[in-house]
Amino acid sequence: MEKMQAFIDFIFYEVWCKASARGPFGLHLFDTNSELREVMGAFYYSDAQGADFFYGHVERIYGLFSALTASEVHQFQYWYQGNNDLEKICANDPAAQLVRYADIAVTHKSLGEQLAVFFKGLYSQSLLDLAALRAKIGDIDDHYQAFVSTNKAGKCPFCGIDDIKGDYHSKREAYDHFLPKTHYPFNSINFRNLAPACHECNSTYKLSKDPTRNSAGRRKAFYPFAVARQTMDIQVVLQHSDIENLKPADVQLQFGPAAINEEIDTWRDVYGIDERYKAKVCGENDGRYWLEQVLDEWKENGREPAEFLTTLARQALSRPYADCNFLKRPFLEACRDVGVF
Repeated sequence: MEKMQAFIDFIFYEVWCKASARGPFGLHLFDTNSELREVMGAFYYSDAQGADFFYGHVERIYGLFSALTASEVHQFQYWYQGNNDLEKICANDPAAQLVRYADIAVTHKSLGEQLAVFFKGLYSQSLLDLAALRAKIGDIDDHYQAFVSTNKAGKCPFCGIDDIKGDYHSKREAYDHFLPKTHYPFNSINFRNLAPACHECNSTYKLSKDPTRNSAGRRKAFYPFAVARQTMDIQVVLQHSDIENLKPADVQLQFGPAAINEEIDTWRDVYGIDERYKAKVCGENDGRYWLEQVLDEWKENGREPAEFLTTLARQALSRPYADCNFLKRPFLEACRDVGVF
């Protein structure tokens, strides 16, 4: 699938950005990329909806680029490069010039509209399932299998509490456009901007929220494909010890370390983390059951709560996502601190 982004890179840099010097649009523009040339040739002679969509928009956008000045083309190149450098975008690096469709429309209304239709439509099954294209780029399911074979936790990488489908499922989770394709051009098929997410994260909480911008302006966000594991501290504070009547308003969540507070705040906002984690610790089958393990099951075996927490601390380090240990441990510590046990 990453080859699809390579095709788009070629179309942008070698076809559109050189339109003013290349003359009328035609298949010859793709001669130096033999695989893409085959795809464009197949699409030219096809009456399939996806083929007509792709070929037609590449041609129309070529015509609009041909009227741009050299400085305007240069600006689009900076925008394209910036929107596809997800790691720098998430770090809020000023070197990455992040552009939205609304920004392009200020000076290039028609071109902005055509780019919006094209890039929003790239990530569609009617296009990706076309035999001529699929033979070159493969299947998105292959990418998902590679993802879950590396990320074996079986939990959503954005919330850590909901399951995602893995090796033993015939289906897969949907991919989330981290930078929403409704707002940002150029990266709707870039797999650094596409990550599997659980239904709650993707379709209930995040939707088209922008991780890199809020009402105050640009902000930092966790880069979804960072190689290094990000260690985070979670502390739960309870307002009282009546766990049977515990409500989300009675729970406070504190996150650290301070060095990544901005990224944490973005994560909490985009994925509704506070609401979901508080619901978890207040739930009968989660927080209350965790407490039962300490007060009933564990004590029945003649062991003390302190011993349980010591064991849980080790489990939280080795298997943080099993039974939500990363959240279970701070919740039970909060129960201890308010005198529940």
